[in-house]
Amino acid sequence: MAAHAPSPKRLRQRTVLEIVARTPVGNQEELVDRLRERGFPVTQATVSRDVAELGLVKLLRGDRHVYVSPDDLANAPDPEADHRLERLLAETPVTVGRSGLILLLRGPVGSAQALARAIDQSTLQDQEGTLAGDDTILVLFADEARLARWLERFRTVQGLPTQPQGVQA
Repeated sequence: MAAHAPSPKRLRQRTVLEIVARTPVGNQEELVDRLRERGFPVTQATVSRDVAELGLVKLLRGDRHVYVSPDDLANAPDPEADHRLERLLAETPVTVGRSGLILLLRGPVGSAQALARAIDQSTLQDQEGTLAGDDTILVLFADEARLARWLERFRTVQGLPTQPQGVQA
């Protein structure tokens, strides 16, 4: 029995889910643009129906609202986690260095795992991921704009000026 190819609608909706899972999309116009970049000739009305059919919701991530699929709601950042991160940073001295699109956070011996977990659970979402050792965390970014946004928010949570000397964002 031959396998049926997915319908254009099904392919488009899978792509919508992939886009919102990987990229912060704040409105339907952005989603139209992203779909067109991937070869889907869509209108805002089509995207509006897809958003409704897929059950996408908007959540606050960072400083803006973005679409999230119902399946990703379980993995959504917890705003209360920001308070935990703030408390942890108030008690733990952390320095920030940089190498390309990677930030290197250094704290006391044994602090990296807890800090990385607090970052991952927070609303800091511009990073691609974190990797923790014993006293060092690598925070990975896809592009310069995301790194700069993340660093500014991190410095704010840390209670420091947003443009520290020695770290260029």
